[in-house]
Amino acid sequence: MEYTVSQLSKLAGVSVRTLHYYDQIGLLKPSHVKLNGYRAYGEKELIKLQQIMFFRELEFPLEEISTIVNAPKFNVVRALEDQEKLLLLKQKRLDVLLRTINTTLKHVRGGEALQTEDLYQGFPQAHIDQYKDEVKARWGHSAAYKQSMQRTKNWTKADYLRVAEEGMEINKELSKLMGREVSDPEVMSVIARHHQYIEQFYDCSYEMYEGLGKMYVDDPRFTAYYEKHKPGLARFLKDAIQYYCQHNLSYDETKKKA
Repeated sequence: MEYTVSQLSKLAGVSVRTLHYYDQIGLLKPSHVKLNGYRAYGEKELIKLQQIMFFRELEFPLEEISTIVNAPKFNVVRALEDQEKLLLLKQKRLDVLLRTINTTLKHVRGGEALQTEDLYQGFPQAHIDQYKDEVKARWGHSAAYKQSMQRTKNWTKADYLRVAEEGMEINKELSKLMGREVSDPEVMSVIARHHQYIEQFYDCSYEMYEGLGKMYVDDPRFTAYYEKHKPGLARFLKDAIQYYCQHNLSYDETKKKA
């Protein structure tokens, strides 16, 4: 049986807008488009949407879900087994949190004795996060992802704070330069710094960097992050990165021919 976008939206409880967006970013394509322009989804797409929804429930970002479900070696059975384990871990953690709430309520309402360590039972999520990392690695994450994990595995809290502050500073500088042409030397200088900032995590070619720039506009979460700094920053950053990459690629090609 085939389903239209509207039918699949009602069946899965996912908005039509979300399904259109998943199609746009290549996360969930319809099986085909009918002559009347309607998207059609078959069983394969329904199962894939279920996978996407499970991973979303487990708080995986969309770009990671896309990498997982579109991996050449992706196996639905193994994925379901991983999801089951993660959901059981999450359920166990929620059960402990509920017991913690119940214990605290009894203490607050009736003066029942309470051990201070009981206040925080169930909050750590280390086991879930650790297994999530294993799942991400198993499902064919890119070399960039693995390289990033390798480069940051020994980072301290101070290292993460330093990098976060550097990113904020770059965003502030770019916000001040909005309104200028993206080819402006000062803009290109900050974009080059941003490129180097990304390369702290993984080797980022011009092609990859340009794709990252597009993600800042295509992915609503990235867009929202940059818009908080200044409205229009996501688009400005994407356009500046595109110019920077195309200019440097052209320069490299010219050097090769020389």
